[in-house]
Amino acid sequence: MNAPKDPARHHDRPGHAPAPAHTHRHGEAHAHGHAHGHAHNAVADDLDWELLAGHLEASGELHLPAHRTAAARLRELLGGGHEVRRVLDIGSGPGVMTCVLAEAFPDAEVVAVDGTPALLDRALARAGRLGLSGRVGVHHARLPEGLADGALGTADLVWSSKAVHHLGDQQGALDALARVLRPGGMLAVAEGGLPLRFLPRDLGFGRPGLQARLDALQEDRYQAMRAGLPGSVPVAEDWPAMLRRAGLTGVGAFTTLLDLPAPLGEPGRDFLHSQLTRLRDASDGSLDAVDLETLDRLLDPAAAQGLRRRPDVFLLSAATVFAGKRPVL
Repeated sequence: MNAPKDPARHHDRPGHAPAPAHTHRHGEAHAHGHAHGHAHNAVADDLDWELLAGHLEASGELHLPAHRTAAARLRELLGGGHEVRRVLDIGSGPGVMTCVLAEAFPDAEVVAVDGTPALLDRALARAGRLGLSGRVGVHHARLPEGLADGALGTADLVWSSKAVHHLGDQQGALDALARVLRPGGMLAVAEGGLPLRFLPRDLGFGRPGLQARLDALQEDRYQAMRAGLPGSVPVAEDWPAMLRRAGLTGVGAFTTLLDLPAPLGEPGRDFLHSQLTRLRDASDGSLDAVDLETLDRLLDPAAAQGLRRRPDVFLLSAATVFAGKRPVL
């Protein structure tokens, strides 16, 4: 589907000013105890998203079963009475979910919206590999500035995973995304769930309960991130109420589950190793010597009790999606 005059078809090339530090990339690559799917750390705003592109795409592929479940549910909620001609993926990263949405809505143009040109290049390349080039477009946009009225065009479905909570004014962001919707269109935000689980409580070494302590650490870092965002506005994160305040109706929620039991395959172990490595590298004294030693042992590829070799490693992740529709006038 071609729409050459639509602003969301425009792709700013590398060389343009990079997105500001608070612009978020697709959340599927993170593990965060706040149930947001992120690994926030003291230097999170300084991450080089271009260098992380491969990791983001690989972890997105790991979550493909959950993504496909979410897309199928969205299609069911929209129903056959509403023609879906245009879909926006806000904070798309390398476009894994963008392409899932393109497969789920075969008559729609689907646009990946992100602040890093290199990730948008990956989205286009992925679409090409999957035979979706004619329907997947990209749009380089800084957030929240890129949500200004008219900047994104209009859409029948707006999807955003773990991006809104990286914006200072979350309600303002939802209001702006709701205005993009055509009558009867749907806004769906993945902004809830449960902390990622991947190890037993007692590892056989160190102190039991390491994951609970990592959850608490990341919770503190998440709160510090929120407080430091430009224009940060405190709000009770009641996502259904926030969607209703944005003028949406029929608001509801559903949860998808990624359940990869032990023994976990190599892609899952690669994902978890990368996550724990980033947590360990960002350690700022919040973890004691015993927990740091435990992390080092888990990350040691030669250790029989490490992530790479132990037989009891699994991956369990739940993501909650909140959705509502723009009223038909």
